Amino acid sequence: MRVRIDLMWHRLSFRTQLFLPLGASFLVALILAGILLQIFATGQLADENEPARRSTRTIAAALNNALRVSDNPQRTLEAFVQSLDSSSDIQFRAVEAGPAPSPKDGLRNLQAVPKWFINLLTIPDMDAASPVVIDGRPVGNIVFVPDLSADLFEKWIGFVALIGLVVALMLLTGIIAYVFAGTALRPLQYLGEGLTRIRRGDYAKPIPVGGPTEIRQSCEEANALAATLAQLSEDNRELLHRLVSLQDDERRDLARELHDELGPLLFSIRAGAISLIEASPPIGNLGNSVEDVLQSVEALQQTNRRILDRLRPLYIERLGLEASVQTLLRNFRKQAPHIDLTATIDPGLNAIDAPLAQTVYRVIQEGLTNVLRHAKASHADVRAIVADATLAIEISDDGGGFPEGNVFGRGLTGMHERVRALSGSLSLLRADGRTYVRCRLPVEIRRNPSA
Repeated sequence: MRVRIDLMWHRLSFRTQLFLPLGASFLVALILAGILLQIFATGQLADENEPARRSTRTIAAALNNALRVSDNPQRTLEAFVQSLDSSSDIQFRAVEAGPAPSPKDGLRNLQAVPKWFINLLTIPDMDAASPVVIDGRPVGNIVFVPDLSADLFEKWIGFVALIGLVVALMLLTGIIAYVFAGTALRPLQYLGEGLTRIRRGDYAKPIPVGGPTEIRQSCEEANALAATLAQLSEDNRELLHRLVSLQDDERRDLARELHDELGPLLFSIRAGAISLIEASPPIGNLGNSVEDVLQSVEALQQTNRRILDRLRPLYIERLGLEASVQTLLRNFRKQAPHIDLTATIDPGLNAIDAPLAQTVYRVIQEGLTNVLRHAKASHADVRAIVADATLAIEISDDGGGFPEGNVFGRGLTGMHERVRALSGSLSLLRADGRTYVRCRLPVEIRRNPSA
């Protein structure tokens, strides 16, 4: 139970956790005020009316003395009764009039004080009756029946003032707590949003510095961390860019070596084999051997051209990226006629600069290679769209997907490094029975100088 209460408490917002104790304190203050009123109001009412009760006894004693020495006690008593004010708390009550009224009887017309408040108080028994005797025979009583309306109204006003003071203090405390909570929570919210941006790799927008000293210091430290991470990210990006550039240079040099050295040698071997075939008729197995050599040389030339194409697709510069990608798609359809390939290629790809164009070509090429080799798919889709200075590439298939824990293979890992070097992103995911390779790259479109 205690653990559940702790969990429920920690799920509440900071403002709720702050105002719940304040509300509980207000209720406790109300209950305490009622208890104190119940304890002290009764004694205070009795003490306030005690002098009048003593006066009742004094008046009764003086009246009895006057009646004893009077020649006509009845006339003296009547004169005394007529001298009493009807609104006075001290009255003469004849024996035949019955018992004296209760102090609460005079409160029925008290409209300013709620009935629940009157019932809350314990009104003490303050009736005082002193007998009046003529010739040894009781004829009535001098009674004290106080009107407590004014006293109860005074107590009610005091109670209202106390509650008003408590409410005012609670409101003032609540406003101060609300303002303080907002002052403390707003910088914490900014800090949380800033840390989320840092976790996502966005270091450009600084965290606003504000609030108490501790929070300000945390914001400043977070901004310093963001600046350090931004510098490290930029250094890493530059390092990756240099690495990709070195790889491209190495690929270019290797492609040139294969083209300039291996190409002529294969051509010479092929020409020699053709000359042998044309110079003399085939003799036994020699003719078959020459034919085998010629076929092997032709296979080597095709392999060399394919390797050169993967190392450096020169026709991107001649045909443009969009036509090169279309050629890549046609070759894929020839190699995998069992896979239904659909494609949406933006003609605007031709306006992309050469370094980025080669990366785009490589990403699509590597994605299709994975589909061909590993996916066992029956349908694949390729999309390359330029919109709002962003190039979006998506390659999807309905194959078996990638093994668990093996997100990127060697080829996609290399592509991921190239894409990161160009400030882009590359992701691999599985959804709705399809595998998706998604790439986002910032692009700068070449503008026509004549435009």
